[in-house]
Amino acid sequence: MLNAYILISPSTYFRSLMKNTVMKKTLLSSLLLSVVGIISASAQDFKLGSDYQLGVGIRLSTGAPTISNSVSLKYFLTPSTAAEGLISFGNRFGVGGLYELHQSLNSPGLRWFYGGGGYVGTQHRSTYLGPMGVLGLDYKFSEIPLNLSLDWKPELDLLPKINFVPDALALTARFTIQ
Repeated sequence: MLNAYILISPSTYFRSLMKNTVMKKTLLSSLLLSVVGIISASAQDFKLGSDYQLGVGIRLSTGAPTISNSVSLKYFLTPSTAAEGLISFGNRFGVGGLYELHQSLNSPGLRWFYGGGGYVGTQHRSTYLGPMGVLGLDYKFSEIPLNLSLDWKPELDLLPKINFVPDALALTARFTIQ
């Protein structure tokens, strides 16, 4: 049986779910377990071409975008493509995903990347939803399991109203696993 909120508005339904702290924790746990399961299942088939396969860390960002200060999980699907999941606990609670293309530079461990994805977030009974892009530099230290990333990730809010958020600069530090 469908909840009555779904028939009224998907954003109203999402807001009602996100009011409940238990529901937030359940959604977050489910997302994290799904990502870990996918990574575990596909890790054996990966031929490492990047400097690392998996990175988990903290993203420190300007406060304006929905996906600002976040927990970051980056996983290389192929030697030059990665999926990055972001869970933000800044001014707004939000989750986002990016598909990234990585290109080598002439320095070992240094790559530049670009890509796109989307996000959904909530703050004060408002739902934020839209696409985001990313452009940045990614450096993996050779002697220690540390990756640093500097990026620009503009967002375009489609909900609750159309708003372009260009001031989204961030530094991410990740623990890496081969």
